[in-house]
Amino acid sequence: MQLETLVVQFQQKDPKAFEKLYNMYAENICGVINTIVKNSDISQEICQDVFIKIWNNADKYNSSKGRFFTWILNIARNAAIDEVRSKSHKNSKQNLSADYFVGILEDSTNLDHKTDAIGIKKFLQDLKSTCVQIIEMLYFKGYTQKEASEELNIPIGTVKTRNRSCISQLRKNVLN
Repeated sequence: MQLETLVVQFQQKDPKAFEKLYNMYAENICGVINTIVKNSDISQEICQDVFIKIWNNADKYNSSKGRFFTWILNIARNAAIDEVRSKSHKNSKQNLSADYFVGILEDSTNLDHKTDAIGIKKFLQDLKSTCVQIIEMLYFKGYTQKEASEELNIPIGTVKTRNRSCISQLRKNVLN
C-alpha cells in the first residue's frame, strides 16, 4: 500500500491505517525521543502521547509542507524537549547518581546508534563538523538556539546562520 494512501486513510480515522503507521514509525520515534529524554520508560510514554496527538490532529498534516514522518518527528521532538524542560523532569534528576551523568556524557559526544535508527548518519557524513555539532545540539539534544550559542560561546546570530545553511546542505545531501 502506498504511504500517501495510508496517510489519507489515517486522516479519515481508519484504525488499521493508524496501526500500520504506528508499526512503521514507533521504534524510530521512540529512539529519537529517548536520545533527548535519556529515559526509556518516559520515552515510551511520550511516544504513546505523540501517536495519540497525531491521531487527534491528523487533519492538520499537509503533505505539501513536508513528509509525514518529518511531521511526526517534529511533534515527537517538541514533546521530548517539553518533557526535559518540565519542572517534574528537572526535579527527578536532582538525586541521581554520578553514573547516570557519566552515561549521558559518553552518549552525547556524537550521534549514537539509537539516533541512527532513522538513518540520518549517512547524510551527516558529508557535512562540516560545525554543522554536525549544531544539528546535534538543536535537533537531537534539545538545546535552544540561545543555549547552543552559550554552550559554543558564539553569537546567537551565528548559530541561526549555521543552522540555516547546515539544514540547506543536509537537504541537498538527502536529495542526492
